[in-house]
Amino acid sequence: MASALSPPRVPKHKGALPSHYYESFLEKKGPGDQDYKKFWAGLQGCTLYFYNSNRDSQHVEKLGLGAFVRLTDEAPWGSSRDPDIYFSLVLWNQEIKFKVESLESREMWKGFILTVVELRVPSNLTLLPGHLYMMADALAKEKARRAFEVPSCFMKVSRLEAQLLLARYPDCGNLLLRPSGDGGDDVSVTTRQTFNGKSVVRHYKVKREGPKYVIDVEEPFSCASLDAVINYFVSHTNNALVPFLLDENYEKVLGHVEADKENGESVWVVCSTPAAPGAGPAPASGGPKQLPPVPITPVSSQGRSPPLLNQENYVIPIGDAPAANYTNGDVPSPSQPVPKPRKLAKVQAKALKPPVAPKPEPKGLSGDLAKKLAVGSVQTLFPTTGLADLTAELEEKLQRRRALEHSAGHAGDQ
Repeated sequence: MASALSPPRVPKHKGALPSHYYESFLEKKGPGDQDYKKFWAGLQGCTLYFYNSNRDSQHVEKLGLGAFVRLTDEAPWGSSRDPDIYFSLVLWNQEIKFKVESLESREMWKGFILTVVELRVPSNLTLLPGHLYMMADALAKEKARRAFEVPSCFMKVSRLEAQLLLARYPDCGNLLLRPSGDGGDDVSVTTRQTFNGKSVVRHYKVKREGPKYVIDVEEPFSCASLDAVINYFVSHTNNALVPFLLDENYEKVLGHVEADKENGESVWVVCSTPAAPGAGPAPASGGPKQLPPVPITPVSSQGRSPPLLNQENYVIPIGDAPAANYTNGDVPSPSQPVPKPRKLAKVQAKALKPPVAPKPEPKGLSGDLAKKLAVGSVQTLFPTTGLADLTAELEEKLQRRRALEHSAGHAGDQ
C-alpha cells in the first residue's frame, strides 16, 4: 500500500523586528544583580528594551526613562585585562550600571538617551557630524510621537486624589499632570516637595489655546505638547521635579526563551497558565454563591448556654429534621443530658369509644370470663403503655370479641 502523503510544512510566522532610534550590544547590571549581563538593547521612545539576541522580536526586560535624573561616567578600572568602558544611568528610585566596548558606543548611548529625555541634541559630547544627524532625526520622531501621546504622569484624578497619590508614593515622583477642575481641554500640574521637614503642595494651571498649551505663570510659556509642559517644569527646576510614574517594571505574562528545533534560533514562548489542581468547574455566572463555613460554638462544659449569633453577620443553615410532637412537661436543665426521643406510635385507624362504666357480672358467664371483662374495662379507663402499642387490627378483633360476649350475655338472660 502506498503511504499517505504528509501535509506540507508551514513555516512558522516570525514577528517583525522592532525599530529603535538606536540599538547595539549593552551589558547591564541592576541594583540586585551580582554581575553584568549582556543584552541586545534598543531605545524606542522613552524606554530601553533588552533582548537576548539581535534576531529576537520580543524583549525580555525593559527600563523606562520617565524618572531620569542624570548620566555619569565611571572611572576606568585601570586594568589592561578589562578595556571596557562604564557609565551609569541614575533614575529617581534606582541606579543602573552599563558596560560598553568602546568610548564611541558610550557617547552614542548617552547622546540618544539625553535626546529623548531633554528633547534636544546634546552639544557637550564627543560625536561626529553623522552621529549628530542621527540624533536630530530621532528628536524629530520623538516630538511627533509625543504630540499624539499622553504623558505617563497624566492621570484622571481630582485635585485631592493627586495630593494623596504624591503623598502615598513619594518614591514614584513628585509631579503629576491631571485634568483641570474647570473642565474643557485645560489641564493642571500638581507638585509636592519637602521644605524644612514639611510637605509643600503646589498647583499650576495649563490653558489649551488652539494646538498649543500655555503654562499660566508670571511669564506665560507656550508648549507644543503636554510632554513639552512636563519638560518645562523639569528643566526649570534643575530636575528637582520628577514626573510621577508608578513602578510597572514587572511583567504580567510568563514566558521563556526556547531554541527552534528547525533552525536553532531562539524564540520567545509564552507559557499557558495551567488550571489549579483539584479545582472543580467554575460556577456559572450569575448563579448562587457558595456560603462561607459557619463557625460552630462548642457548648461549655460548665452548663452555660452558648452566646447567640448575630443574625445579620451569620447565616445558619437549617437541615431537614423530622417533624416531632412535643408534650408539655418538666423542662430539663441545660446541664442535664437530653434523652433521645422515642419512636412515635402509629396513628390508630379508629378512635376509641368513650369509657363506659362496668356493668354487673352477667348471669350465665363463668367467673374467669367476668374477670377478663372487668380487667378490660379497667384498662379502657386507665390505658397503659402496652395498649398504646396495639395495632388497628388487634383493636378491631378486641371489639368483635366484646360484641360476641355481649350478645351471648343477652341470650342467657332470655
